[in-house]
Amino acid sequence: MASKTSSSPKVLVAGTTILLTVLSCFLFFPCLNTSSRTTRLIVHRGMGFRTILYQLHSNGSITRTWPTLLTASIIPKLRNIKPGRYVIPPGMSNFGLLYYLHTQRQDEVRVTLPEGVDLRKVARILSRNLDIDSTAFMATVSNRKMLAKHGIIMAENAEGYLLPGTYNFAWASTPDEAAEFLIGRFRHFYTNRLQNLAAQQGMNETALLTLASIVEAETPIDAEKSLIASIYLNRLKKNIRLQADPTVQYALGGAARRLYYKDLAADSPYNTYRHNGLPPGPICNPGTASILAVLYPAQTRFLYFVATGNGGHYFAESLTEHNANIKKYKIAKRDMLHESE
Repeated sequence: MASKTSSSPKVLVAGTTILLTVLSCFLFFPCLNTSSRTTRLIVHRGMGFRTILYQLHSNGSITRTWPTLLTASIIPKLRNIKPGRYVIPPGMSNFGLLYYLHTQRQDEVRVTLPEGVDLRKVARILSRNLDIDSTAFMATVSNRKMLAKHGIIMAENAEGYLLPGTYNFAWASTPDEAAEFLIGRFRHFYTNRLQNLAAQQGMNETALLTLASIVEAETPIDAEKSLIASIYLNRLKKNIRLQADPTVQYALGGAARRLYYKDLAADSPYNTYRHNGLPPGPICNPGTASILAVLYPAQTRFLYFVATGNGGHYFAESLTEHNANIKKYKIAKRDMLHESE
């Protein structure tokens, strides 16, 4: 009897050792249930753990789902896998796979938002590059609570406040995160000094961004922007309608196209051919050069400008001079047409 009693602890130790060995192999042995090649996984927001497992199985990352599910049951915190795009190295263990997905940093995407894009174009660019639905983004940038949070009180949406530039976004960014980041970039740029400068010129934030957006839409040439800003400021001072074609394009909606005289009669508060002063808000998201052009306009007496036909614009102080510039533009267009024939 004594020998049987003394052998029991040994059997228990041996059994425990075997169990731990099997468990360790199950958890940590490479390629036991995982692929020997590199695989890729996309995790969208809202995907549950079991859905992720099925994705891992369908893309060949794991042979069976139950070993990985059992591993997550033993170590529950490994179920927490962030949305993102993952490149999974080959030959991982069950534990190694889940630990990798649990701890991997979200990948970033470099996205460029050109100067002068409007909200819908921003939404399309982000949806093409990030895990963001364009409709959800448009709803976010029109959300009153979100706008109020960032001090945008007078506007219906964030048009004008999404500062163009090239930025690194987490691929799994939410619409709120993307919108708040872009508004934050404008807030960082629009310092107290610039705010005071705008106030000295009698412009609030909405007026500044509205005029800057028109300047942005009129020319991509930075050297011309302060001249065009001066023209619109001069017209505002003289109570002359701005008659800015881009405001009509915005009022009409849709893709930019050639304007006809009938378009200039469009019934919209954004149509500066029909209404005095600035339109109700920005027509696009201006870049820093256009904003600074409004704050530091050229000192001119220009009231008119027209395209040269070769890039750039002619500027004029009088209607007579402006009409002469229009004739030069038509001649340039005619010559270009002949050269192309």
